[in-house]
Formats: sequence, C-alpha cells, structure tokens
Amino acid sequence: MSISFDLTGKTALVTGANTGLGQAIAVALAQSGASIVAVGRSAMDETERLCRDAGARFHPIHADLSSLEPIDRIVAEGAEFGRRIDILVNNAGIIRRADAIEFTEKDWDDVMNVNLKSTFFLTQAVARGMIADGAGGKIINIASLLSFQGGIRIPSYTASKSGLAGLTRLLACEWASRGINVNAIAPGYFVTNNTEALRNDPKRSAEILGRIPAGRWGNPADLGGAAVFLASSAADYIHGVVLPVDGGWLAR
Repeated sequence: MSISFDLTGKTALVTGANTGLGQAIAVALAQSGASIVAVGRSAMDETERLCRDAGARFHPIHADLSSLEPIDRIVAEGAEFGRRIDILVNNAGIIRRADAIEFTEKDWDDVMNVNLKSTFFLTQAVARGMIADGAGGKIINIASLLSFQGGIRIPSYTASKSGLAGLTRLLACEWASRGINVNAIAPGYFVTNNTEALRNDPKRSAEILGRIPAGRWGNPADLGGAAVFLASSAADYIHGVVLPVDGGWLAR
C-alpha cells in the first residue's frame, strides 16, 4: 500500500478562510492539489491569489456563520463548484474575553452560535452529501488547547472548543462506518487576530512563551501539514482524534 498526501481531484470547503489559520489551511490544501471553496465574512482576495498561485481552482463564498441562514447556500454552491465536497474544514470561530463573573449572555450566545451550533449544522449538511453518494469524505474541526484546558476569561470559547472536541468524537463514532473521517486539530498559541490581545500584553505574552518548548508563537503555516495529512488518504484509518499542534505546550 502506497501512502499519499495528494489531494488532486478533491474539493475542500474551508470556513473562516479569509485570514489567519483558515487562509493557511486553504493554501496548504491547494498546494496539495485540492480545489478550494473558501467561506468568509470579509474579502478573500489574498487567499484566492495564494491558492491560484498554487495552481488550484478557487471559489469564494461570502457568508456569516453567526446564524444557520447561509448553510444551505454554502453547501449547494460548494457542491456545484466541485462536483461534490470531499473535505470540510470547520475553522470559523470567534472569541469574547471577560471575567466569568461579568460575562454576558450575548457574549455567550455569539460565540456558541459560530463555534459550535453553525459548525454542527454545516457539518451535518455536508455529511448528508458524503453519505448519499457513498464516497465518504474528510471532516476536520479546528479545536483548541482549550479543548483540553480551562483557560481564563474566555468561558464561552472554552465551552465551545471543549464541546467541539466531544462532537468530533461523537461524529467519528457515527460516521466512520460510512467512510467519513471526523478528526480535529487543536492549535496552540498562534499569531492570529484572536491572540492579538495576548501578544500585546507583555506579561501575558512572556508567560505563554515561557511554557512553549518550541520557544515561539505558531505561524499559521505551521498548521498546514496536519490539515493535509488528515484530509488525505494517509489518514484513512484515523477517526475521532484531536491532534495538538502547539509547539509542545501540552507536553510541558
């Protein structure tokens, strides 16, 4: 049996692909041969340029996943563009920071709606197509170190990412026999918009760096290899894994 990371002929739908981790994952999948359906709330011109430079076909879909309203449109457009959706990467997510004692219902609902509710129902919609034609597929959720740890001042984010890890395992149990691999990647501390406040706090940034054995914040491109692996046939017998890509944070 030969091992292949080649994604030629596959179509990958990546949410939150306009910037940061989602953009880096889309580009890595494109470099491995996949056509890209990129979903984002803002312009994806840079993502498109990078994917096309890699020789990939590219289709942008502007959508806000704070509600379920765009899900049917996303799935229909993605399937029409690529014949089918072979790979789904659930990367879109938001964060709200406040002490738990002061956290508002709105900040709770806003985060849970994007990070967990929309993720589940988009995954459900894509999986229906994968099951209907019998060809299976790959689903990759972007979890977090907060899927394993508590963190501070981010109660809804921690709850959503802990829930996403559990959901990853549940869906793997239900769909493995249908040829669908459901796994997750748990990024560590990466240079993204979500971590800007931490990186701008000298004390907190130093504390974080002091615990990372690699001695640096992650760059979005560091996530590409894990995404390509889990999207490829090399991961055909991997189900329900939450894979940390964290510079060794959890090992310390």
